[in-house]
Amino acid sequence: LALALASLLPTAGARRSQDLHCGACRALVDELEWEIAQVDPRKTIQMGSFRINPDGSQSVVEVPYARSEAHLTELLERVCEKMKEYGEKADPATHRKSYVRVISHDGTKMDLSGVKFDGDVTSSLKFACESIAEEYEDELIEFLSHEAENVKDRLCSKRT
Repeated sequence: LALALASLLPTAGARRSQDLHCGACRALVDELEWEIAQVDPRKTIQMGSFRINPDGSQSVVEVPYARSEAHLTELLERVCEKMKEYGEKADPATHRKSYVRVISHDGTKMDLSGVKFDGDVTSSLKFACESIAEEYEDELIEFLSHEAENVKDRLCSKRT
């Protein structure tokens, strides 16, 4: 019996780690997409070279700020702080963990039945988020800068 239990423990730990990693990735993408949607679409940023060409012109182009590399890099530096607004919810049938917002963006009341919300959950989620943001920074910027479809599935299910 002890041997059978010991063989199951690594599987449960691996599933927990996988659920955490997947949940952190999905929460990260959700937060990034929400932050991008909050930016005024008319806001632009100048990109290109600020050096003056021999003919006296400059190669500067204005691009939308919301999906610019500068904006996305800024978001990636602070987005994992939002993980403190998430809690852990276990599926009663499979016992798989998922991560849900416990504080809405707009202040509406949320259904928190069955949601575990404590320091261990938020710190684990924040750490996983920071690891993903650091390791996959280039992919996140690439996908989000081009308004890619299904970023969550393409990044969280296939890449990470």
